[in-house]
Amino acid sequence: MDRILVVEDDRELNQGICFALQQAGYETESAYSTQEAKLAGLQQEYSLMILDVNLPDGEGFGFCKWIMEHRKVKVMFLTARDLEEDVLSGYELGAEDYVTKPFSIHILLKKIAVILKRETENPRNIYEDGYLRIDFDRVKVEIEGKECMVTPTEFRMLRLFIEHAGQLLSYNVLLEQLWDCDEAYVDRHTLAVNVNRLRGKIEDAEHKYISNVYGMGYQWLR
Repeated sequence: MDRILVVEDDRELNQGICFALQQAGYETESAYSTQEAKLAGLQQEYSLMILDVNLPDGEGFGFCKWIMEHRKVKVMFLTARDLEEDVLSGYELGAEDYVTKPFSIHILLKKIAVILKRETENPRNIYEDGYLRIDFDRVKVEIEGKECMVTPTEFRMLRLFIEHAGQLLSYNVLLEQLWDCDEAYVDRHTLAVNVNRLRGKIEDAEHKYISNVYGMGYQWLR
């Protein structure tokens, strides 16, 4: 079931929106300030955040920028701020929609349904096999439900291996692809060290993912 966070300091309006969403089959939570929204956003995952711009401890624009740096979440602005520059700011921050008050609850529900349908039709890029779970959109790796910390280079390797599962990736191909953001080239020895370190993090006796084809390269087995 989709969970929606309503960030609105008008408590009566917040509760009214939540009630309408619950009647439509959504799970809801309320936040009345950016600080409450930050705590909720870090503790839970949401399909959508409905966000006011004018909040008692800051603008919703700042929170939108912050949450999108920490979570991959859809945001809809719902606000009395109806100036063109405000609307454009909302969309430039990556909001799915910008709805101005006063509004129709029926139209709001339809807009939400359309946004969440797009999520269903275009699901997040996730690898999952019951033991290992990789959310490529959120840059998160889990082993049996527990977060597994990997380096940026290890995460790029995971993406590359899974995109070419079953194929032999030669040393040269991997070296070319693992050119990091600081333009520090990864040599063959460093590649081997990184692969072995990654295997140590994600593999155990029953779960083997990466095979070293001696003298040629590596292969993702699953």
